[in-house]
Amino acid sequence: MRRLILRLCLGLLIWAFGHSAIAEDAANGRTVYLAGSGNGALDQHLTSLLQSQLGEGVNLRPISDDQIPMTAEAPVITIGPSAFSRVRQGNRSAPILAMLVEKSFISTFADRSPGQISGILYDVPLIRQALTGKAILPHATRIALLATADSVQLYEPLLDELPAFGMAGRIFLVDDADDLIPTLVRALGYGDFLLAAPDSAIYNPRTIKHILLTAYRRNQIVIGPTQAYVKAGSLASSYAPFPEMVKLASQFLDSHFETGEFPPPSYPDQFRVEINKQVARSLNIPLPSREDIAARVDRQLTVNGEVSDE
Repeated sequence: MRRLILRLCLGLLIWAFGHSAIAEDAANGRTVYLAGSGNGALDQHLTSLLQSQLGEGVNLRPISDDQIPMTAEAPVITIGPSAFSRVRQGNRSAPILAMLVEKSFISTFADRSPGQISGILYDVPLIRQALTGKAILPHATRIALLATADSVQLYEPLLDELPAFGMAGRIFLVDDADDLIPTLVRALGYGDFLLAAPDSAIYNPRTIKHILLTAYRRNQIVIGPTQAYVKAGSLASSYAPFPEMVKLASQFLDSHFETGEFPPPSYPDQFRVEINKQVARSLNIPLPSREDIAARVDRQLTVNGEVSDE
């Protein structure tokens, strides 16, 4: 019984201390809370970038799960989808700015709670990824896409956007796991390259090795879906650098402090390109510099106008 009483007292002290700290933050001016991803190095890196960007006029404070209900009207930055879900479940009235989330994840929440929930989008618009491939293969006109029945909608807007850039795309549906490689072979026979989207049903740690090896053996390249897959063997992928995401997050927070609302979820203005030189050499593909590829993509988007996917 004594141990139970001690634990209860300790819990009350921790709650009271957390509540007092949050109340003190609120009294000291602009306060932004941060719910981390659980990846210590990633959280520390983003926290450092955010604090530098926000400046001394903003108190950036890490927040525990127990403190989430006590944030009142102060905005909360969440790192990754899991952190967003924890904060959303712990405090339905909290203004949340989600970072490192994909458009498909955050859009529904933002549509239901406009101004209260927003995000700095982590994935790359598919038209930008497609143009990354074309910057490497200027004569490319046909893009192959793999999808399941559940994920096919991810690619539909891209099919409408490609003709403006002199390209066409075709979706190849994968019915089940056993059908992946046969469908991939058909797709590689159609397209000048395979464009990979952040579709975990198709591209995941179990499948990526087989996809990349199959493409490599047929002298075909894969573009996307992320930086990590370039290291695994994709030829290239565009990506949003952390400093650009943090810069946009700061602008969103300024808007919230001034108006009480966040702008709608958005992509950063600047993207960079990751390339795999070893894959390019193995396939005898002349590879422009990362900067040149990114510049070519930006020029194409500027000439044709910013399209809906971006």
